[in-house]
Amino acid sequence: MDVLRILIVDDEPGLRMGAARALRDFQVSLPDGGGEVGFVLDEADSAEAAAARMAAERPQIMLLDHRLPGMSGTDFLDKLGLEINGDLLVIMITAYASLETAVAAAKRGAYDLLAKPFTPEELRGMVRKAAIRVMLQRQARKLAEEKRRVRFEFVRVLAHELKSPLGAIEGYLNICVSPEVRVSEEKRREMIARSIERLAGMRQLITDLLDLTRIESGEKKRELVAVDLAAVAREAVENVLPQAAARGITVNLDCPAPLEVRADRGELAIIVNNLVSNAVKYNRDGGRVDARIRRTPEGVEIAVADTGIGMTAEEAGRLFKEFSRIRNARTSGIDGSGLGLSIVRKLAELYRGEASVRSVPGEGSTFTVLLREVSPPGAGGKP
Repeated sequence: MDVLRILIVDDEPGLRMGAARALRDFQVSLPDGGGEVGFVLDEADSAEAAAARMAAERPQIMLLDHRLPGMSGTDFLDKLGLEINGDLLVIMITAYASLETAVAAAKRGAYDLLAKPFTPEELRGMVRKAAIRVMLQRQARKLAEEKRRVRFEFVRVLAHELKSPLGAIEGYLNICVSPEVRVSEEKRREMIARSIERLAGMRQLITDLLDLTRIESGEKKRELVAVDLAAVAREAVENVLPQAAARGITVNLDCPAPLEVRADRGELAIIVNNLVSNAVKYNRDGGRVDARIRRTPEGVEIAVADTGIGMTAEEAGRLFKEFSRIRNARTSGIDGSGLGLSIVRKLAELYRGEASVRSVPGEGSTFTVLLREVSPPGAGGKP
C-alpha cells in the first residue's frame, strides 16, 4: 500500500486534533484497481514550524490555514512557489471563504479551498481527491520517465545497428578511392558489392522501423478486403526460392487453395514473408522449410518449420522484442534488423492473435502465428 504524508498547519489545537482524528486510519481506494493509499499525519502551528517540518520530512498534501500568526498562509504559499503541484498539493482552510480568497489562493498554487467549519466527511472527501491527484501525477511522471528510457534505448540500439554497416561502407570506399592502396578490379567489385549489400540492409532497417512506428501509433492505413492467403503464401515462397536453391534448401507449402480471408493483404504478406525468409536464412545448407497454413476453429494458423540452427528457451523468450537478434557463433554473419518478428507479433495482435515459437538448439524451430479475426468474406465475422 502506498503512503502519503499529510501536514496539517493551523494555529488552533482543536482543529488540528479534529482533522487528525478524522484522517486517522483513513484510506483511499485508487481508481481502476490502482490499490490503496494510506496516510501519515504531521502537525504544525505556524508557517515557520511547517517549513521546519518540511525540511525534515516532505509532505505530499498540506492542509494550510489561511490566517496564521507571523507569516500568513497566503505568504507561505508564495514562499513555496514552484514546489506546489509538483510533489505537493496545498488545500487552503479558512473561516473567511469568499470568491476573492479562493482566487487569491488559486493564483498562488493552492489545489483547493476548504471552508471552516467543515465536517469529517468534507475533509476526507477533499483529501481523497487530493490523494488521487497526487498518485495520478506520480504515475504520469513514472510513465514519462519510462518513455524517456525506452526512447533512449531505442536510439542507442538504432545507432549501433547503423554504425557497423556505415563503418564498413566507409572503409570499402576509402580503399577504392585511395591512390595509395592498390587493389585488383575483382577485389574492387567485391567491395562495391558488399557496400551495396550493407546499404540494402540499412534500407530494410528503415522500412521496418517505419512499419513498426505506423503500427504502434495506429496510423498505418489498413484495407480490409477479401484476400486469398494461399496466393500470398505462394508469392512468399517464390521470393525465397533463389536463396534456398543456392544453399540446397527445400521449401514446401501446404495450404488449401484458395484460402479466402478478410484482412489487409500487405499485412499478411509481411507476416508470411518474414516467417519464410527467416526459415531459409537461419537454416542449414541442404535443410528443409515446411510452411503450413490452415483454418482452425480459432481462426487461421500459419506455421513455418525449419531444420536450422534452433535456439534455447531463453533466446526464444526474447525473440519477439524490438531489435532482438540471437547473437552467437551460429548466427554471426547473418544479416537482419532485429525488427521483423516484432512486427509479425504486432500485426498478429491487430487480428486479436498471437505469435509463438518452439525450438530445439541444433534441430530447428517452428514459428506459429494465429490470426483470429480473419473471417472469410460473407461469414459475418469481425474484420
